[in-house]
Amino acid sequence: MNIANMSGRGQLVVSVLLAAMLCSGSLALGEAAGTAMDTGGVFKESVPRKDLSVTIAGVKMSPPMGLTSWAAFKREGKDDMVMGDLVLVQDQVSPVMSAALDNGLEVTALHNHFIWDSPRIMFMHIVGMGPEQELATSVGRVFAKIKEPAGKTGPPDAQIDPARSSLDPAKLDSALGLKGQYKDGVYKFVVGRTTRMHDVTIGNQMGVNTWGAFAGSDDKAVVDGDFAMHESELQNVLKTLRKAGINVVAIHQHMTGEQPRIMFLHYWGVAPANDLAKGLRAALDVTHD
Repeated sequence: MNIANMSGRGQLVVSVLLAAMLCSGSLALGEAAGTAMDTGGVFKESVPRKDLSVTIAGVKMSPPMGLTSWAAFKREGKDDMVMGDLVLVQDQVSPVMSAALDNGLEVTALHNHFIWDSPRIMFMHIVGMGPEQELATSVGRVFAKIKEPAGKTGPPDAQIDPARSSLDPAKLDSALGLKGQYKDGVYKFVVGRTTRMHDVTIGNQMGVNTWGAFAGSDDKAVVDGDFAMHESELQNVLKTLRKAGINVVAIHQHMTGEQPRIMFLHYWGVAPANDLAKGLRAALDVTHD
């Protein structure tokens, strides 16, 4: 990119982005992101995922076909706003989400754009408000995390079969602070929320709920589930789950037009059962009706 031909503001953003990426040790100078533009008060930086070899139903995909991460900066008053979309392989989702949250950015969506893709590609949307230099530093650190080699740890391989579960439901009840049900080797809890859609009050039985299902043993368990939150609760729930080592695998809505707006996230974790339960209890504690 030709930094010399950019506006002063664009030069600052690019310089800070590159500095953050270089400081991580994960970016060589020749790997700078694609050409940035400063148009209509918006400065946009794009990072094509040229390092990935993705096929969809036999079609070889290239970065212009939807495999480019980007971040766009816009001045609002004395501060800037940044919005972005990050292209990630599955193993990158949790570390990149933590990098975004730990650096003051919000994660607003996590989903797929394709089916039949190999490897599986996920898209994470981020937002931030603040001084442009701080935002550029934060985004640079996120881009640097994406540049780190993917698949260093791989998915956990817990070898758990619910038919052979040996969980202690009383211990899970105690850690969660609620009463779950233990049946067919699966311990499950459900916590309902309420909202209104089409002037109808809807709640737990209509799918507006947080739930979790455990299987395995006290020493090694898996939990998966769905979290229902007000929009204002999303960021704290994300931070709490990631602090507990629980992976967030999707963020989206299940409804449209409801009041208050309810966001849903799906999660997955493998760890000692009590640790997982305590992490979920902490996340439940930051939600309220």
